[in-house]
Amino acid sequence: MRAIFINGSPRKNKNTAQMLESAMKGAQEAGAEVEMIHLTSLNYKGCVSCMACKRTGNTCGGLCIQKDDLRPVLEKILAADMLVCGSPIYWHNSTGMFRNFIERLFFPILSYNNADENGAIKYLNKKMPCGVIYTMNVTPEYYEHFHYHEILEPVRRQMESFFGYCEQLEARNTWQFYPDYSKFDARAVDMEQKQWYRDNQWPKDLQAAYDLGKRLVEKAKEE
Repeated sequence: MRAIFINGSPRKNKNTAQMLESAMKGAQEAGAEVEMIHLTSLNYKGCVSCMACKRTGNTCGGLCIQKDDLRPVLEKILAADMLVCGSPIYWHNSTGMFRNFIERLFFPILSYNNADENGAIKYLNKKMPCGVIYTMNVTPEYYEHFHYHEILEPVRRQMESFFGYCEQLEARNTWQFYPDYSKFDARAVDMEQKQWYRDNQWPKDLQAAYDLGKRLVEKAKEE
């Protein structure tokens, strides 16, 4: 049982990484062999529209043909039993490096031929429980006002279409300027509320991530 964890944050030890590490611990304790990959350490681009994966008779098998630092990561994912990806939210969406990763993962799998019996249109026939974790500085009220669910849901939905199952987990109102907000221009931040979330909600978010990792391994065992 092999589980891959993708960190789409430029930080290797902050909120997103901590959520992924918690999920990874849950997966490991459930019996999985785990690996964390930090996208910020890799040299790669998004899809370059070469269309090699769409040519008639192509032998890509759902794998991007471009050979760079991301290629072996994609190979590991397509050989894995479970996948959890994470990204912080930068300006109403996931990071650029995460979006580039998603392009390279999804587009080679997508087929423009007819849909299969489950409604999915894909080159790759693979079942793999997945999870997507987002961390964000925004409050729940801000989240609702700017319709974040509509922005973030498509990645989860597409991942479920390709791999059969995907859960989404979000941590909101996270501690952005950790550990000392006084060193930054952030007077508009409600520090009393921010501290409450850090003390009360953040431990629950980490526990939810742990439970997610454990739950996905159990689901993978059922496949």
